[in-house]
Amino acid sequence: MDDPSLWTLVLLGLAGLLAGWVDAVVGGGGLVQLPALVIGLPGASPVQILATNKLGSVCGTTVSSMTYYRRVRPDPRTFVPLMVLAFCGSAAGAVVASSIPKQAFYPIILVVLVLVGAYTLLRPSIGHVTELRFAGHHHTLAAMVAGAVIGFYDGALGPGTGSFFVFALVGLLGYSFLEASAKARIANWATNVAALCVFIPQGAVLWKIGLVVGGANLVGGYLGARTAVARGARFVRVVFIGVVGAFTLKIGYDVVRAWLG
Repeated sequence: MDDPSLWTLVLLGLAGLLAGWVDAVVGGGGLVQLPALVIGLPGASPVQILATNKLGSVCGTTVSSMTYYRRVRPDPRTFVPLMVLAFCGSAAGAVVASSIPKQAFYPIILVVLVLVGAYTLLRPSIGHVTELRFAGHHHTLAAMVAGAVIGFYDGALGPGTGSFFVFALVGLLGYSFLEASAKARIANWATNVAALCVFIPQGAVLWKIGLVVGGANLVGGYLGARTAVARGARFVRVVFIGVVGAFTLKIGYDVVRAWLG
């Protein structure tokens, strides 16, 4: 494909900045960054878009993970098994990314998003404080299952992965939104790295574009993590509901458009 214009790179950089901020606060930055890459790079293949998106995202999740770790100190007994299984699941998803049609996933994702949004709205107290629902090996097993399933989705498609991690940690394991965001960023970093381990040997990454988007995503990720830590769990919950609502509308539009032909 031809090199993008300077104007296109600037717009993709701005999209990366916003995506990094959203992703650091609550996940779902791919809702901004992936469509921007699709629009800005009409000559790129789907795998190139996915691979370049991962390069941009890994920059933001690296800095936001480090910021959260220093300021929140997430429990390694949860984020380590979550991260390891998420890495394995993402690598498996990336391997089959080019052969899975989006239409096969999107109706399922739409239903999940509606349920996630409704559950969060109907339970206003959820995620304000940490009240763990499992202990010992059951807690670890729940984290591992969530990591493997969401990691596979991230490697195969990707948008909304951080939000799914946050909801799994809040709704399934019982963490507050702030602690869930800290662990979700670390798991999301692992899924991005795993996908790149598959995409880079394939030569799918558009490096110039990915590094521009990644630099902007890094700045957004740093600012987003600091904002979330400063504002607390209630702020993260509000952003989470907004991102899930926007993602539901986007996926719903894609599903309806596919059904109408």
